Amino acid sequence: MKNQYRIYFLVACGLFVTSGLHAQLTISGQLRTRTEVRDGQGSPSVRDTVPAVFTSQRTRINIGYAGYRFKVYASLQDVRVWGQDASTINRTTTDAYDGFMVHEAWGEISLVDTGKVVKNFSLKIGRQELVYDDVRLLGNLDWLQQARRHDAALLKFEHNGWTAHLGAAFNQNAERKSNTAYNGIPTGYTAGTNGIGAMYKSMQFLYAAKKLKFGTISALAFKDDFSKFHFAPTDTDKKTPIYDQGVWSRFTVGSHFVGTALKKIALTADGFYQGGHYREGTSLDEYFLSLSALYAVTPKFSVGPGVDLTSGNNGSDPAAKYQRFDPLYGTPHKFWGYMDYFYVADGFGPSGLLDTYVKSRYKVKDNFTLTLDVHRFALPHAVTDESGVLLSKTLGTEVDFTFNYALTKIITIEGGYSFTASTQTLSSVHVKNIKNADRFSQWGYVMLAIRPEAVLGGKLK
Repeated sequence: MKNQYRIYFLVACGLFVTSGLHAQLTISGQLRTRTEVRDGQGSPSVRDTVPAVFTSQRTRINIGYAGYRFKVYASLQDVRVWGQDASTINRTTTDAYDGFMVHEAWGEISLVDTGKVVKNFSLKIGRQELVYDDVRLLGNLDWLQQARRHDAALLKFEHNGWTAHLGAAFNQNAERKSNTAYNGIPTGYTAGTNGIGAMYKSMQFLYAAKKLKFGTISALAFKDDFSKFHFAPTDTDKKTPIYDQGVWSRFTVGSHFVGTALKKIALTADGFYQGGHYREGTSLDEYFLSLSALYAVTPKFSVGPGVDLTSGNNGSDPAAKYQRFDPLYGTPHKFWGYMDYFYVADGFGPSGLLDTYVKSRYKVKDNFTLTLDVHRFALPHAVTDESGVLLSKTLGTEVDFTFNYALTKIITIEGGYSFTASTQTLSSVHVKNIKNADRFSQWGYVMLAIRPEAVLGGKLK
């Protein structure tokens, strides 16, 4: 482990060796602790289960260096649960429990003199976050302590209100002399695709956006590819896949709009189609639709309704578990309830989701904000229980309350409390599949974040 830390330190230092160029060095960091009480978070608990209480911590050091027609950046982070390690030197740390990692490490070069021909035309390559629009489909998943990043190349064009990005990635498990099969199971802390639980072998996307007087409209075409695989005839339980050459390709296309109407109404709309094949080879013909509005009742108080609809199978074929819209590599925690019942680590079946909600926001002071959201979750199609009896489409109601207080520009304190009153459908065999589940679930957290930053400008020697 000592050698590993030395390597990371030397890499970070080596990024900023210079020969007297005018440049700027930025050093920032973050220490974020989050204490949670989980009593049915992610999925309803089995009755009489004792709630979980723990504190997790993210520690980051970020170093950026910008010079003439180039930028380099590295973000090193450590993610652990308090008490996970020994209180003295930890000699038993393994890859599975080692939370120290390179979150980002990229370089960006300008392909033209910035501002002389276009505002920006550059190539960014390396480990990086992909953050677009409202992070519904592509985001850094910052709520998760380890967050999300991609090893990719990104060609960026920005000029006169237009933005166009072309990205691509190609993943492998290790250096090889032959074969390019990829099992999609990287080591360490990972944040793969929602609902699939495996990384893509390769991906390509094109993103374009245009700023308008009343908002911004964007379009995304995203393709991710997954290695084909089969099972040996003797593997009747299908536990050990054998990866083959060739891929199953999935494509997602659509548009996002955010803008204002009548000066006081913030509008957001999404429409996306998903086709091709899931990683299991299942054909896809899925869609996602969303529409929401937030009305500024006063300068401090806003409230408004919304509805999200993601498609899935009709519930009559439980085996078709891979026939549903997958929201790719976004931040589900922001949209489908803070208790993370849908499109995160805990599955909920293939039947899609209908989420109708009302969200409100009250700005008590410039540095103190309260939010209260109410979600009603349902299935687009009815499902049956184990005996074949048709169940209600309704899954339950969730209430989310949060506060955010900025003690200073560097220190913020955030917390919240959520509860869900669920139905029998949510815990049924074709959704969460939990027997003897509690109908009432709750979750709470308090989070402290410290984000110091220092900027050193001028001539570095």
